[in-house]
Amino acid sequence: MMQPSDKALVPFVSVDNMMRLVHHIGLEKMITQIAAQIESDFKRWESFDKTPRIPAHSPQGVIELMPTSDGEAYGFKYVNGHPKNTSEGLQTVTAFGLLADVYTGYPTLLTEMTMLTALRTAATSALVGSYLAPNSSRVMAMIGNGAQSEFQCLAFKAMCGVDTVRLYDTDHAATEKCAANLKNSGLTVVHCKTPEDAIEGAQIITTCTADKKNATILTDNMVGPGVHINAIGGDCPGKTELHRDILLRSDIFVEYPEQTRIEGEIQALAEDHPVTELWQVMTGQAKGRRDDRQITLFDSVGFAIEDFSALRYVQSAIKDTDFFEPLDMLADPDDPRDLYGMLMRAS
Repeated sequence: MMQPSDKALVPFVSVDNMMRLVHHIGLEKMITQIAAQIESDFKRWESFDKTPRIPAHSPQGVIELMPTSDGEAYGFKYVNGHPKNTSEGLQTVTAFGLLADVYTGYPTLLTEMTMLTALRTAATSALVGSYLAPNSSRVMAMIGNGAQSEFQCLAFKAMCGVDTVRLYDTDHAATEKCAANLKNSGLTVVHCKTPEDAIEGAQIITTCTADKKNATILTDNMVGPGVHINAIGGDCPGKTELHRDILLRSDIFVEYPEQTRIEGEIQALAEDHPVTELWQVMTGQAKGRRDDRQITLFDSVGFAIEDFSALRYVQSAIKDTDFFEPLDMLADPDDPRDLYGMLMRAS
């Protein structure tokens, strides 16, 4: 049997190894470190190739590719969003991702990204919150208590000083699940019966619902001055969470306008409605929160550079560890012109 060469082997991080890596580093620490990588990459935003993700929509959900490159490394993520999956005992979101060397085109990392996407989404939310949320923020409303909710709560605890989360979901079992998971987290957890109850006293409002439709999770009269809204559920055409009037009262911050205008809350607004790009806030070219009465809104849809950052982080984190396995993924004949000969010799 022919043994693969070193060039044929690509580090592969399985779900099991990703979970081992998280426990080795610590969940809150890993979220914080991923956020630092995202911030570093956003500060060199102009060095990246950028394009809206490439979707394939169906009545059941969406499958997307999210590519980007900084000229040295290329990365992409495959991800789906199928809200109906939960009722069938399946994940709403699954994902995997790849890094490659631009110079050779050879892949340098393949990894699960279902778990990693949850981490990077929470890291991005809390990173943006550190720029936009009121400095005195201690209470967050978490509306939508599905698979992402615990990660969001812990990210805002670690990075923004949140000590109390007020949970609400139309599915009471989801709230019970989230509360049970956060029992020993150091957070004060409050069960709420209505969205209005959840936002009472909250300086940060996170909405994270999955239905693929234009929904009204927050109505205009629910949102008072001085709050930060972290709207992360809307991520495709025809799927929103906020009443349009909230947007008109808010200063809106986005990852990549060309994608967010298609997929985000701002799909409900005119194409020229002003928004601020987050990379400009992080580099000091634009202002974030200006005063205590300002409503800031992070219209989050997820962007490829965040995944690129998470992939780069994992690639660095697994060096000199056993949190990966070498995957025989690339054909590597002795003579690069003789792929046929390699095949025949294998017999």
